[in-house]
Amino acid sequence: MAPDKLVYMANQIATFFKSKPHDEGVAGVAGHISDFWDPRMRKQLFDMIADGHDGFEPLVLEAAPSIRKVKETA
Repeated sequence: MAPDKLVYMANQIATFFKSKPHDEGVAGVAGHISDFWDPRMRKQLFDMIADGHDGFEPLVLEAAPSIRKVKETA
């Protein structure tokens, strides 16, 4: 997926959850991405964050450690 599109989608989720109490918003972002993004998208998200890609909402970055990890295949 184009990196800009992935950032846009993650930030849309964060924007929705901004209206919730902070901890609930972080959990909501993590839960939504874990439940609805396929492993390739989650891996790309993790890689982009690790590489320091700009543009993610703070709520996305805070939620990242709680997003379901991607199992590496051999």
